[in-house]
Amino acid sequence: MRPPAEPPAAPRRPPLLLLLLLLTNFVPSFGKETLRTTAVTPQFEQNMDYADFIHLNILEKKVLNNSEVLVQYLCSKPCIINLEAVASSEFRTGVPVYRRRWKDEKNLYVSRTRQVHLKFPSIMVYRDDYIIRNSIIVHSVILYAWISHQSVSSYDAEQNEDYQDAVAKNYTFLEAVPPFERPYKDHKVCLQWGADYLWMLQANRIPQCPHESDGVQILNFIYASSGEKTGIVKKFEQFENRELETVRQHQIDYPMFTVSIWLYLLHHCEKDLCGIIYFIDPKEMYSTPAVFLSEEGYVHIQMHLMRGDDLAVKTSFSLPLKQWLRLDLSFKGGQIEVSSVGKNLKRHHHQSFNFREDFYYDDTAGYFVLGGSGYVNGIEAFFGPVKYYRLNVLETEQISNPLHDEETVEQIELYYERCMDIQEIVYEYRNIISQGEKMQRNCYYENYYLELIHNYREKPKCDAFMWGKEIREKYHTLFKLLQEMDFSAPGVSEDGSDTVLEVGRRIFQKAAKSLSSADGLSNMGSSVPLLADSSCCGYHKASYFLAVVFETGLGVSVDRTKGLLYSLVGAQGNERLAVMNLGYKHYQGINNYPLDLELSYAYYSNIAIKTSLDQHTIKGEQAFVETIRLMDDELLKAQTKENGDVFMWLKHEATRGNAAAQQRLAQMLFWGQQGVAKNPEAAIEWYAKGAIETEDPVLIYDYAIVLFKGQGVKKNTKLALELMKKAAAKGLPQAVNGLGWYYHNFKRDYRKAAKHWLIAEELGNPDASYNLGVLYLDGIYPGVPGRNQTVAARYFYKAAQGGHIEGTLRCSLYYMTGNMEDFPRDPEKAVIWAKHIAEKNGYLGHVIRKALNAYLELSWHEALLHYVLAAETGIEVSQSNLAHICEERPDLARKYLATDCVWRYYNFSVSQVNAPSFAYLKMGDFYYYGYQNQSKDLELSMRMYAQAALEGDSQGFFNLALVMEEGNSIPSYILDHLEIDQALHSSNTSLLQELYYRSTSWEPFFYQFWLHLQCSIFRLYLPIILLEQDQNRRQMNLFPQRIATKMLPD
Repeated sequence: MRPPAEPPAAPRRPPLLLLLLLLTNFVPSFGKETLRTTAVTPQFEQNMDYADFIHLNILEKKVLNNSEVLVQYLCSKPCIINLEAVASSEFRTGVPVYRRRWKDEKNLYVSRTRQVHLKFPSIMVYRDDYIIRNSIIVHSVILYAWISHQSVSSYDAEQNEDYQDAVAKNYTFLEAVPPFERPYKDHKVCLQWGADYLWMLQANRIPQCPHESDGVQILNFIYASSGEKTGIVKKFEQFENRELETVRQHQIDYPMFTVSIWLYLLHHCEKDLCGIIYFIDPKEMYSTPAVFLSEEGYVHIQMHLMRGDDLAVKTSFSLPLKQWLRLDLSFKGGQIEVSSVGKNLKRHHHQSFNFREDFYYDDTAGYFVLGGSGYVNGIEAFFGPVKYYRLNVLETEQISNPLHDEETVEQIELYYERCMDIQEIVYEYRNIISQGEKMQRNCYYENYYLELIHNYREKPKCDAFMWGKEIREKYHTLFKLLQEMDFSAPGVSEDGSDTVLEVGRRIFQKAAKSLSSADGLSNMGSSVPLLADSSCCGYHKASYFLAVVFETGLGVSVDRTKGLLYSLVGAQGNERLAVMNLGYKHYQGINNYPLDLELSYAYYSNIAIKTSLDQHTIKGEQAFVETIRLMDDELLKAQTKENGDVFMWLKHEATRGNAAAQQRLAQMLFWGQQGVAKNPEAAIEWYAKGAIETEDPVLIYDYAIVLFKGQGVKKNTKLALELMKKAAAKGLPQAVNGLGWYYHNFKRDYRKAAKHWLIAEELGNPDASYNLGVLYLDGIYPGVPGRNQTVAARYFYKAAQGGHIEGTLRCSLYYMTGNMEDFPRDPEKAVIWAKHIAEKNGYLGHVIRKALNAYLELSWHEALLHYVLAAETGIEVSQSNLAHICEERPDLARKYLATDCVWRYYNFSVSQVNAPSFAYLKMGDFYYYGYQNQSKDLELSMRMYAQAALEGDSQGFFNLALVMEEGNSIPSYILDHLEIDQALHSSNTSLLQELYYRSTSWEPFFYQFWLHLQCSIFRLYLPIILLEQDQNRRQMNLFPQRIATKMLPD
C-alpha cells in the first residue's frame, strides 16, 4: 500500500497510541498490512507567502554520537524549534533518546540554518567493553523536527505541544549500526592492570550465533509413498535467533509462510482424501495447514481458524498423473495462493482464496506429516524436494526448491513410460488370446471329440501380432514370453490388472528359477530383462531383485542410479524388502543415501505395522525369522525337514503323548521353523490333539485361539471359550488375557475385560498391559471418564518392555513425534525400535530360510543370491552370514560380486545394535593387519577388540593384550570403556596381567547382564532385548488376539 502523505506523529511524551503506531510501522513486519511511512524526506518548497517550514539535512544518516544535523527553518512569528529522536528495539518501541529545543523571536520571515550535534546514549552507539556491558540492538531511529508558535515566555515551562499540532514539521530516518560495527568508547579512565588484562582477552571476540534461516528443506531426497498410513514426521522448534522467534510468535494469529512440494503422482486418491502435507497439534487434531488429494485429483486445503473451528477449500484444477510437478502453497493472513508448476518451472495453474478471518498457526506446537499417518492414507506418489519458508510469503519465481537428482528424476519418468507400454501389450495380448479361444469354443461347444482336442492338445500361440515391427523388436523378450505362456491356466483372470500382475509373477518365477540353478548367477545377464518386464507388470519382488543386483554388482556392472530407481519403485509398490532396504540405507547414510532418520522411520514403520498384521495371517510366503549363524554347527545340525531325523523323532514323541514334543511340532509347522515347510492345517491337528489328550495349558490356549479366529478350522466360539477358561484356571497368564479379550470383543463388557487384564498384567503378561492402554486411549476404561493418552502411553511402554510388538510400535511413534509428555522426541530411538519389529517380518524370514536351505544343500549360487537379498535389508544375521560365505567361497564372491563382500558385510554388521562379538574380532583383525585395499588402523583395531570384549568375548581381551605385547599402548578412553582403572595399573606389566586375567576368567553372561544394568543405554534397548528373549514364546504360541484400534481425530 502507498505511504500516507503526512508523516507519523511524534509528541514529546508519546502516548499509547503512538507506541502502537511505532510498533506496527517501525519494527520488522509481523505480517499484518499497515500504512507504512516512507524514509524519504519530503522536499521543501518555499512559499512566497513566507509560510513556516522546517527541513533536516544530515550528512551521514546513521546513529552515531555527535552526528551533525543542519536544521533549516523559517518562523513567521516568535517560535520554538523542537528536535526529538525516538528509538525502537526488540523489547521497547517509541522511546525518546534525544531532545533539543531553542527559541527564535527576532529572525522572523528569514530562513535560518542551525548546526546541531546529536548525542545518543552510549549503549546505542558504542560496543560492549569493561564499562558498557550490554549494548542494545536498535531496530529504527526517527528524528522529528517541528515548530510551534508559542509565547516564548513559556519556554522554560514544560512543553505540551505535540508534533501533530505543530505549524511546521518534518522527520527523517537514521540507520542503526549493528553492535559489533560500532567503535569502542574512550572513557577517559585508567583500569587496574588485572581488569584491563581480563578485558583485552575477550575484547575482540565476537559471539557467533548459529546461522539460522526461516527457509527449511523438509525433504532433500526422493521419498516413495506407497499410499499406506505411514509418512515422514517433521517437528520444528522455536528459532534460536530472538528476532526470528519474535516475528514467528507475532505471526501465530496472522500466518505468513510458504510450502513448495515436488510430486510425481501415480494415482489419485482411491477413497476420500489422501495426505500430502498436514500439521497435527498436541491434541492430535488437524491444524493449519492440512493439504490433501481428492479422488478426482483436486487439492483439498484445510485451515484452523482463530475462533476455533476449521475451514476447507478445494482447487478448481486437478493435479496431473505421471509427470513431475511442483505444488506451491502460500498463506498470508486469511489469503491462500495455490500454484502448480511444471518441470520447466512454468506455472500451469494458479488459484487464490480469500477469507475474512485469520488462521491460527503455530508450527512448534505439534508436528508436520508428509504422506500418510494413523489418521489418513498417504498419496501414491514420489515426493521430491520439499521446501518450507516459515516466515515468508513468496511468489513462484522467488522459491528456491530445485529438483536435485535430475538423473533419477528422468529415470522414474522413463520407467513408467516403458511400463505403460508393457502393461498395454500384456492386456491386449490376453484379450486376443481370449477372443480366439471363445471363437474356437463356439465351434466345438457340442462336439465331445473337438472338446478333447482342445483340452489335451498343445496350447495355441498367437503368431500374428497387431503391433508393428518397431514395437515387436523393442519388446522382443516380452513377446517371446507371452507366446510361451498358457493363459488358460489357473491364476490368469479376465480382469486387466490381475492379468498383468499374474504375467509379472510368472515372468519372475522363470527368472528366479534360472538364477537359483547350479550355475544360476552366470545367467544374470539374460535374467535382468525378464526381471525388468516383471517389475513393469507390477510384481515388485522383481523390482527389489534388480535394486540389489545393480547396487551390489551381482553378476552385472554396478549401476547406482538403476539400483536407486528399482529400490524406489519396489518400495512404492509396497514390496517389503525394498522398503526395508531404503529404511536401512537412510538409517546408516550409506551407498550415497543421505542419513535421514525421519525418512528411515517412514519406511521402517510401514513394514513394522505390516509385520504385526502378517503374523496374524497364515497365507503368503512367510517363515519365522530365526537367528541362525552359519558358523554355529550345533544350530545347523538342528535344522531338519519333514523327512529329517529331528522331525521324525519329534513326531514319534508327539504321537506318544509328549506335550513338549507336541508343542514344538505344532510351532514348527505353524510358523515354518527349523527348515520345516509351513503347514498350518497340520499344526492345528497337533494343537487339538495336545489340548484334548495332554491337558497342557499352552496347547489348550493355542487351540482356543485357533478356534476363536477360525484359522485352518471352522470357528467354534463356544468350545474356544471353554478351552480358554480351562487354560486360565491352570494359571496361564496369556489365557487370562484371552478371557479379557473375549469379554471385550464378544460381550462388550469392559468391566470384566479390565478385571481379567489387570490380573494378567500382575502375572507379567505384556498383552494385558497393551490392552489396558487401549481402554484408556479409547476412553472406555470403567469408571474413568474420557480418553487419557498419558496413562495409555505408560501402559504401551510397559507392554513394549515386555516385548509386545504393537506396544513397541506405538512407543516408537511417540518418540518420533515428541507429542507425549513422557516421550521426549528421539528419532534415533524411534528408528531402532521400528527397525527391530520390521526385521521380524515373515516375508523376510522366508528369504532367509531359502538362503539357509540352499547353504545346507551346498547350492552356493542360490545361497549367495538370497543372502545378498536379505543382507541388503539391513538384518545383521544375514550380513554376517553373507560375509562368512564370501570367506568360505572367495572364488564365487570375486566372480559375481563387484563389491568387496567380506569387508562390506562385516563392516555393516558391526554398525548394528545387535552385532555379534566375532564380527568385531573380524573387523579388528582387518584393521590390525590391513585388508586388501584397506589400510591399517591400529586404534580402530583396538576399539573393535574392546567392543568384542564388552560383548562378553574373552578373545577381545586376549587380542588387546597381544597388541600391548608388541609395544603399543591402549588409549585411555578405551580402558575407561572397559572399566579398567588406570590408577591401579600404572605399569604396562600390571595392565597386561589384568587383560590376560579377564581373558581367562571372563563370565560372558553375567558380565553382559551387569554391563547393561550399568549403562544408561540399557533403557533404550531393553524392549529389544526382551523381545529377542521372548520372541520364541510369543510367536510360536500363536499370538493372542488384541484389540485393534485407530486413533482418529474427533
